[in-house]
Amino acid sequence: MQNIGRTAVLGAVAAVAAFGLTACGGDSSAAPSRECTADDIKTTGNFGQPPTITIPDDCAPPKKLLTKDLSAGTGKAAAAGSKLSMNYLVVTWSNKKKLDSSFDRGEPFGLDLGAGQVIDGWDQGLVGVKQGGRRLMIIPPALAYKDGGRGIAPNETLVFVTDALSVG
Repeated sequence: MQNIGRTAVLGAVAAVAAFGLTACGGDSSAAPSRECTADDIKTTGNFGQPPTITIPDDCAPPKKLLTKDLSAGTGKAAAAGSKLSMNYLVVTWSNKKKLDSSFDRGEPFGLDLGAGQVIDGWDQGLVGVKQGGRRLMIIPPALAYKDGGRGIAPNETLVFVTDALSVG
């Protein structure tokens, strides 16, 4: 009999606590329960056209680098030491705003892959890209600007769409 009474009291306390959290909006402010995948990020535009990037609200930024080829490209795959010419657009995860775009400037960005000229997320995330390929990269803070800088808040996840204009 004592066990039944204890169980009933504990159940009632749990129900009141859950009601209180819901009434105060506790559930609505909770962080998303799952990490986003590359498939959760929506993009528009074909290779050579300025893309759009839409980041959902129902999942958290991934903790690991994610890449997805939006168009495959042809030819030799980029590897460490490859000279790349890229167009890109980057959106910050926290406010879902465009941060920068070489498409807007009409000026591609050149780099030697793996030479440390760019953030680690690019040096890792562009391995395997082929000329004519469009790639989505979701780069966690540890592979981007960790503590912030260059107009980027600390611990910011960056979402890029890149076009490989040339891979040499």
